[in-house]
Amino acid sequence: MPPETGDLRIVAPRLNLLNLQLLNLNLSLTPTSMSVITVPLEPISPTRSGQLVVFTGPSGVGKGTLLRSVLPHHPQLHLSVSATTRSPRSGEVDGQHYYFVSRSVFQEWVTTEQLLEWAEYAGNYYGTPRQPVVEQLEQGKTVILEIELEGARQVRQTFPDALQVFILPPSLPTLEQRLRGRSQDSPESILKRLERAKVEIAAAGEFDVQIVNDSLDQAIVALETVLFSPDRRESDQLQDDRLQDDQLQNDQLQNDRGEESQDNPDAL
Repeated sequence: MPPETGDLRIVAPRLNLLNLQLLNLNLSLTPTSMSVITVPLEPISPTRSGQLVVFTGPSGVGKGTLLRSVLPHHPQLHLSVSATTRSPRSGEVDGQHYYFVSRSVFQEWVTTEQLLEWAEYAGNYYGTPRQPVVEQLEQGKTVILEIELEGARQVRQTFPDALQVFILPPSLPTLEQRLRGRSQDSPESILKRLERAKVEIAAAGEFDVQIVNDSLDQAIVALETVLFSPDRRESDQLQDDRLQDDQLQNDQLQNDRGEESQDNPDAL
């Protein structure tokens, strides 16, 4: 992959889970400059229920590089392992990079609803086994799903509270340069990936947070900011507290109405 240089921009069109104004960051969001981000990277405290993070972006944008740079420093993060029907590439280990399964096994998992999401890409099936994700969430882990756009949309339906992060390239020419520089794909495959990237980038506004991967070091800091900001965790906790308060108030209202109906049957 060619060196990633330049500037980074953070765009957050939907801030239901993250309000950048609450992060107390010294950001100067201009098209060509960015100030230094300073944020305390405190570990996420384990709770009864962890946090699901959906991590999406076009092929070649640097998703894997970002995660490989962040994960070793934060053991509370768990990267979900996907299943696929494609053959292993050189150096790939079953259960570590992917679960490599046959099409018949994969189709059985689909039928028995053992997959959190799944999609067909380039003639092969890809999907996320449900049970390992649920187990990690129950242990209070932050589970990251590195998945395609179609899968992210499926997860949004079953896990609406998941934090959805989209990684953008600074431009399509830069993305093309990175795809050609890694020397993994044929020219025809690169063109297909670029066409698909246009569709994926057009859907970036569906996600809670967008990070433009123009500088790898700055993108790492931005991702850690999103994952570890104390203000985000406090905001999530406040949201949970409000939901619990609303439920308690609703239960009390129902109880009051039930007692009133018993005391005054004519009121029904």
